[in-house]
Amino acid sequence: MEAKIALAGNPNSGKTTVFNALTGGRGHVGNWPGVTVEKKDGAVKGHPGIIIEDLPGIYSLSPYTPEEIVSRGYLINEKPDVIINIVDASNLERNLYLTTQLAEIGIPMVIALNMTDVVEKTGDVIDYGKLSEELGAPVFGICAVNGRDLRLALLADKAIEMKGKNPPKAEGCFSEKTEAALRKIMDLAAKAGIAESPRFYAVKLFERDKEIKLSLPPEVSEEIEKIIQACEKELDDDSESIITVERYDRIAEIMKKCVKLNDAGGLSASDKIDRVVTHRVLALPIFALVMFFVYFVSISAVGAWLTDWVNDSLFGEIIPGAVSGFLASVNTAEWLNSLILDGIVAGVGAVLGFLPQMFVLFFCLAALEDCGYMARIAFIMDRIFRKFGLSGKSFIPMLVGTGCGVPGIMASRTIESPADRRMTITTTTFMPCSAKLPIIALISGAFFGDSALVPSSAYFLGVASIIISGVALKQTRLFAGEASPFIMELPAYHMPRIGGALRVAGERAVSFAKRAGTFITLATVIVWFLSGYGFDLKPAEVDSSILAFIGRGAAPLFRPAGFGSWQAVVASITGLMAKENVVGTMGVLYPGDSLASAMTPRAAYAFLVFNLLCAPCVAAMSAIAKEMNSKKWTAFAIGYQCAFAYAAAVIVYRLGAIFGGGI
Repeated sequence: MEAKIALAGNPNSGKTTVFNALTGGRGHVGNWPGVTVEKKDGAVKGHPGIIIEDLPGIYSLSPYTPEEIVSRGYLINEKPDVIINIVDASNLERNLYLTTQLAEIGIPMVIALNMTDVVEKTGDVIDYGKLSEELGAPVFGICAVNGRDLRLALLADKAIEMKGKNPPKAEGCFSEKTEAALRKIMDLAAKAGIAESPRFYAVKLFERDKEIKLSLPPEVSEEIEKIIQACEKELDDDSESIITVERYDRIAEIMKKCVKLNDAGGLSASDKIDRVVTHRVLALPIFALVMFFVYFVSISAVGAWLTDWVNDSLFGEIIPGAVSGFLASVNTAEWLNSLILDGIVAGVGAVLGFLPQMFVLFFCLAALEDCGYMARIAFIMDRIFRKFGLSGKSFIPMLVGTGCGVPGIMASRTIESPADRRMTITTTTFMPCSAKLPIIALISGAFFGDSALVPSSAYFLGVASIIISGVALKQTRLFAGEASPFIMELPAYHMPRIGGALRVAGERAVSFAKRAGTFITLATVIVWFLSGYGFDLKPAEVDSSILAFIGRGAAPLFRPAGFGSWQAVVASITGLMAKENVVGTMGVLYPGDSLASAMTPRAAYAFLVFNLLCAPCVAAMSAIAKEMNSKKWTAFAIGYQCAFAYAAAVIVYRLGAIFGGGI
């Protein structure tokens, strides 16, 4: 049997958790054709012909964001065989708004009430039988966080069974007057050849949804407009408001019949925690302590122990020894020995050596996101950003950008204000992404004894740079204006899933390792060649190499920032291709422990500041160009990033001199 099943639901309803449970976490990840919105699809465990598509989280089928456009387009145009509607049982009334819209499409549907464990803790009682009767579709209570929940298997079986069955009932959601108007519109649309999803299109025509493109004869469109105007006059409201209000009225009736709320009162556990972690005074210190602890565990404790073994034993003795022995046994040429050992092994090994620290950091950040704390950070930062004329919406791309700058830049599409969107695109890459973590770990380990203060300061340096840039840019005519409003849902706290966090950390670590095995390997080979040969293409000392000539030309520019050596300048230049190349280049140019004596700690920190804040990698710069859709704005963004990074590095170095060489 073959079938297409669509997972649809609100953001933070647990869709992806359900998807991973049903597919075993073996879904294929990509982007929707022509759209930078992530898609996931995979086969149901035990049913290879049953494909599940995890749609982007949406609040309604009235599209205002790329995610809503993609989800609605898939449901209407691709026509999946069954919809599994994931509903947050702890926020049932709000989630049912989307459920009633999905019912109008006319596709068989199964409703999964997720987070039933949260409902049980509050003492609320949901009558699943009555709810199923009211919605006209099977209703399951599940707890997706518990991967062993047997109801998940029943959910998959029921969804497969629903293929070809009747869709949920959608009639009766509105008042008699509105329903009568919708029936008239459906009749007119049917005569005009609209056969599929008639009720959905009737509602959208009634709402005057501009995104609905239907080829209706002019006389039919005029007749439909007369019906809408008559209904608006009779109900004394505009058509879109009529639909919204009456839909919520119907949901209120369903809630009254099917849900018994606990009247005991009192704050929930999440509310009690939020009174502390989102407190106006305590929120920022708590956030700082949390991030310090995360970087301490990742860089100074667990991650450092693993990294020391990888650097000292694996890439310091085991792999070089094994490779050297193999090359000697096959009697390779001296230049090839140097290429493999001094170029590839030294360069790639310098990058991969920090993979354990990155894995631990990815795990900690995934756990914070899974338990619900990262959503609070966006709320906290909105309060701070707004004081400086920035939108809290800008912080969401910045959170995404801590994984990779490219999706972070693309996430700015949800910001309505063009000025705020451009400013967010310009400043998002100030946050340290995964590619910058090896640079942070390298400087921290070589000059500051793996102190957690250095990596945690790098994180807050990114935040501070964004705020300073926002304040400065908002004073110009180019970025003036009120900040965009920011509304988001704070999910209930729950224990992070170790398996899920490990999966996320593993995926990011594997992605990083693939880059090291391909692009970074190529870059280290190029650096090896340029640092070992002169312009006559004959072997030369490093100081007489092509690379040294290039670096010396730009080195004087960076002397005010303290790192005016050609090696440091060249490393920064190669970082424009991929930030990991900074570490790979250092590994080739500073073999062994020679880096620690190449510059002072003050200069090393200035070097770190510059490489954290300057123009990102080529992929991120391409994303900036695509999102800006303007050569002028792209040039401004990249130029501003480089100028800001240079100024910040000089200021940090000079302040260090004023305060005695400390940071």
